[in-house]
Order: sequence, then structure tokens, then C-alpha cells
Amino acid sequence: MIDWLVRAIHAGNREQLKRGFEWLYGFVRPQRRAIGGLLALSLLGSLLVLLQPWLTKLLIDDGLLARDYGMLVTMALTMILVGVLGTALGGVNRYLHTRLSGKILFALRGDLYAHLQKLSPAFFGQRRIGDLLSRIDGDVAEIQRFAVDSLFSAVSSVIGLVGALFMLLTLSPQLSLLVLVLIPLEILWLRWMRRKVEHRARRLRERSADVSSFLVETLPAMKFIQSVGQEGRERDRLDHHSDNYLGDLLKLQVTEFFTHAIPGTLTSMTRAAAFLIGGWWVINGQWQLGSLIAFSTYLGMATGPVNSLLGLYVAIQRMSVSLGRVSELRQAPVTVDSAGVPLELPERLRGDLEFSDLSFAYPGRDAPVFEAVNCRIEAGQKVALSGASGVGKSTLIDLLQRHFDPGSGSIRLDGIDLRRLHLSDLRRAVAVVSQEITLFRGTLADNIRYAAPGASDEQVLEAARQARLGDMIERLPQGIDTLMGERGQQLSGGQRQRIAIARALLQQPAVLVLDEATSAVDEATEAEVIGAVDRLFGGRTRILISHRRSTLAGADRTLLMADGRLTEVSGEAVDG
Repeated sequence: MIDWLVRAIHAGNREQLKRGFEWLYGFVRPQRRAIGGLLALSLLGSLLVLLQPWLTKLLIDDGLLARDYGMLVTMALTMILVGVLGTALGGVNRYLHTRLSGKILFALRGDLYAHLQKLSPAFFGQRRIGDLLSRIDGDVAEIQRFAVDSLFSAVSSVIGLVGALFMLLTLSPQLSLLVLVLIPLEILWLRWMRRKVEHRARRLRERSADVSSFLVETLPAMKFIQSVGQEGRERDRLDHHSDNYLGDLLKLQVTEFFTHAIPGTLTSMTRAAAFLIGGWWVINGQWQLGSLIAFSTYLGMATGPVNSLLGLYVAIQRMSVSLGRVSELRQAPVTVDSAGVPLELPERLRGDLEFSDLSFAYPGRDAPVFEAVNCRIEAGQKVALSGASGVGKSTLIDLLQRHFDPGSGSIRLDGIDLRRLHLSDLRRAVAVVSQEITLFRGTLADNIRYAAPGASDEQVLEAARQARLGDMIERLPQGIDTLMGERGQQLSGGQRQRIAIARALLQQPAVLVLDEATSAVDEATEAEVIGAVDRLFGGRTRILISHRRSTLAGADRTLLMADGRLTEVSGEAVDG
């Protein structure tokens, strides 16, 4: 089946599509029972639909024209019963279909999201967030619609086509030959149009990603846009993206209109021919009126499934665009992962760090960020890490949390190579408080316990008090259960820093890193934050990165990063 689908798609990378279909099938396969039940309901529903024209024939020929009122009543009651059963069956079918669709959709989206969670910051630095959102949302939904909706549509169409053809042959084998003329013409037309549909669908997905990227970029920056008076410029940019999207949407709709309009016209012409020929037979007494009406109905029921089945090619082309875009994300390599059999960290970590012959260069760049770095930071030390912007201080911390792995050398925590640890264990042991404090929409308590979701309310409150958030909590309308809003934008820099400290307190790391964490606050607030860190994390390893002398004051050691090397200097020798 997968090989047939791949052959049906005229795309460049068939191997990528094959892997994509295999991935999709992995989520469809566990739902075999649900799919089987829905197929049985579809079969029963199709049979009820096929029964209706035949009942109409009997009502007209054996009831009305035969002047048999009893038969007329019987057929009318039977039609009501079949209609009620069909309606009830349709309701159950829609409910079960929606449930199945939702399960597969969210499973696909969850798997893709889980893969994205494993990718390095470099991957996200090279991607537009709006494009990623478009793929996770729109493209995954398009794949799900094909996997479920197109599947059941195809099965229902096959059942309807076979049943309708059988009834057509029963009513008139001669007139049934009209279908044999219709189908080849429709197949030729659909084969010619499918490449155009694929091209238009791909362009539309790209335009949608452009709009999403624009909104993701500008909405968080609205305050800055207002402050420099560029609202009109951004409206013009949005209008430009919207015009491009609308233009490609209309082109796709016109293409799809002609794709389906020609088969629809052929169907109308075929039905008209059936009425002309069959009507002549009725006028001459060679056929019954009810049979003609039933034949015309079944002819429509036969050509409809033919159009649906041929339209499946169009659905495949559209879905292949989305599957290719999603497969591209899924095949993005995971450069850092947990060890196959990770070592367990000891219950009481000291926080001893050792960098041995450490070298690193970003992929695609020839010049290394640093090379042959050797350094030992003893447990409990407070170390200042200084250096000019761009020399690799934050990169060193990324290596410490294994967002990247070194090209050579190693980092050891309490004598254990970081690559032998489970990622989640390592990142719980090393907490980083950076300049950009990440807050989520939710309560203050939710944000504090984010890194330690199992923490009790009492532990959250205690961490908040130790981080000097007590006064702030008292002023909030619902206290610690007050909603923070989008990214906590209403909070001051100092309040955000204290929330980050409270979060780190609950995390209980062996190593705490402050990476330009106080650069956005004044010196008085900075002194309070650093004082709180020294008080609350006094026995833990602390690494402070900053360009301010005041931030680095009081460190046990000062390390200077320059020219790809890490050297120890006196605090006075460092130019912040």
C-alpha cells in the first residue's frame, strides 16, 4: 500500500515520502479495531443509501402506477424507517469518526513536537517559528485528514460504486455502458491536473508560513514598533503577505474548480443522455417510470464515487506537500541524546566540574569557538567567567547542559562524563538563570514550580519567601495563585529574577549558572539578587557570567575567556 502511494505521487524525493508514509502508518495501525468498526458502519450506511432509490422505484411502479395503496403505504413507511436508521447511523459514525480523527491528529502532532524537543538550539536559530507552527498545525492536520477522512471516503466510494453499478446493471445493462464512456475521460483529466494542484498547494503552504512568521515576529515586539512609530510599515508588510496568500489561495481554488468542474460537467451530460434514452423507452412503454428515476439516481451515485476516487489523486498530491514538509522536520538530526544505558547520578552531588581538552566549533563554521580548554572548578566555588561578547562564554554553558556536544574533549560532573548521563538528570543538576527569564501563561505558583512539577504548595511558598517574593505575593490579588499573563510582561526585571531564583531553589541543582542574569536590572537590585544567590546557594558551585564588575565581585576565582582559551586571572585584571 505504501509503495503504491509513493508511486502515485510524482515528487522528487520518493524515499523521503516513503519514510513519511511509514511514520504515518505507525499511528494508524494501533487504531485497527476502531477503523474496522467504522468501516463496518460505513458499509451498513452505504447499503441503506443504496436501498433508497430502489424503494422509490417500488413506490412509483408498484404503488402509484399500479394503484396499489397498500404497497404505497408499505413503501412509504419503509422509506421512513430506512431514513431514521440512516440518520442515527450517520450520527454514531460521525461521533466515532471525530474521536478517531482526534486521536490520530494529536498523536501525530505530539510525536513531531517530541522530536523538535530533542533538537539543538542551532536548529531553531535557523528556522522561522511561524514556519514551524505552520508545519505542526496545518501540515499535520492535512496529513491526518488524508489518513482518516480520505481513507473512509475511499472505502465508502468503493462500496457505493460497486453497489450502484450492480443496481444499474440490474435495471438496464444497455444504459450502464454510459458509465464506461465517462470513467476514462475523467481519469485522463485528473491525471493531467494533479501536478498543477500539487504546485499550487505547496505555494499556499509557504504563504501561510510567511503570515505566521510575521505575526510571531511582530506581536511580541509591539511595544518597540509603537515606540519608533512604525505601525504603518508593519501593517503594509502584513497586507503584502496577506495579498500574496490570497492570490495563491485563489489560484489554488481556480485550479481545483476546473479539476472537479470538468468531471462534474461530464456527469451531467451522462445523466442527460440517460434521461433522453430511458425517457424514450418509457414513452414507448418499454420501461417503467420508476426504473428510469431509480436508474438516474444510481447513475449519480455511481459517478459521485468515481469523482471521489479520482479526487483521491488530488488529495494525495496535497497531502504529499504536507508530508514532505513534516518529514523534513522529522528527519532533522538529533545531535545530542541521552546515553543508551545512562548512569545514575549519586543522590548527593558535590558539583565538581572538570573541562578536559575541550574544543568546539559550530556546524558549518571553520573557526572553533574555543579549543583545548582545560579547567577544574571545585565543588562549592563561586567562579566569575568574563570575556568580550561573542568569545563563547554562553556556548560553554550550553555545552555544560549538553545543548551541544564538544568536538573533542570532555566535561565531567563529579568525575562522570556528561555524555554518560540522562539529559533530564544532567539538566536538573545544572540550573541556568539567564538574562531572558522564561515565564509562561499561568499562575505565579505554576511558574515557580515549572522545573520541579512535583513540588508541594508549601515548598513553592517557602522558595518564594527565600527568594524575597513575599511582598510581591501580598500585593497580588490572588496571591501566589495570581495569573501572570503572557510571558509575565507586567513584572519588573527584579521580580522576574527572583522568580527564576525561586525556581532554581526548588530544582536544587548542584551547579547554578547566572548568565548575564542581572544585566537588565539596576545595581541595587543586582546586589540584592546576587546577595540572595550567595545566601541561598552558598554551598553549591556557582558560575557568574557578566560584563559588570559589580556582578563578579566577591568570586573565589575569575576565569577569562579570550582567543579560544580559558585562563585564570585576578579579579582586578579583568576589564568588564
